[in-house]
Amino acid sequence: MDKMLSALSAGLPQLNLELSPEIQEQLCAFGHAMVKQNEVMNLTGITEDEAVAKLHLLDSLTVLSTADLDRKSLIDVGCGAGFPGVPLAIACPTARITLLDSLGKRMKWLEEVLPTLGVSAECVTARAEEAVVSRRESYDFATSRAVARLNILLELTAPYVKVGGAVLAMKGAAAREELAECGNAIKKLGLKLETVKEYPIDGTAHAVIVLRKVSPTPPKYPRRFAQIKKSPL
Repeated sequence: MDKMLSALSAGLPQLNLELSPEIQEQLCAFGHAMVKQNEVMNLTGITEDEAVAKLHLLDSLTVLSTADLDRKSLIDVGCGAGFPGVPLAIACPTARITLLDSLGKRMKWLEEVLPTLGVSAECVTARAEEAVVSRRESYDFATSRAVARLNILLELTAPYVKVGGAVLAMKGAAAREELAECGNAIKKLGLKLETVKEYPIDGTAHAVIVLRKVSPTPPKYPRRFAQIKKSPL
């Protein structure tokens, strides 16, 4: 068993997840493909097998421990190298996953590699504040990892979510600190804090902040990114 697979298998019980050997191997196949592609394209600074398992694969799967994605739609906003969206598509093949990122090279690679691994996901190359025009409030869930501070991230993700759905914001040790500055954004975007679930992975704090969509997001959001960044809600 390779080191990536060993570390993945060892970490699943901590997330209360059971995945078949075939799914675990498929997850690691994606991990290895990413590391290989990283030799010619800047996808990640994490390339050691055990670290990929813990900080990319297991970290992504915390979303699956938080929400039931079975037959649900989820958009991964700013997916980068495909996290958390690709591991979620692998681990829950009945979910309808959309991967969204503005960097064309990354998305082209994902479009090419995913079919070779038997992974089904829609790949969209666009900025989050632009793609929402045709996808507004059409997903059960929106998630994102390492894109921006929470008060900025919520304006980019909440407009995608149906009323009754949820934003699943992935954060690290500063999760509660970022949440504390988001009261205004949560209220204005039609969200309500439901829970913060914390998962210790490799001795570090990983959290999924669940914000339920309780009313439609006003049409004026999201604003242009420069404006969002300059004056967060």
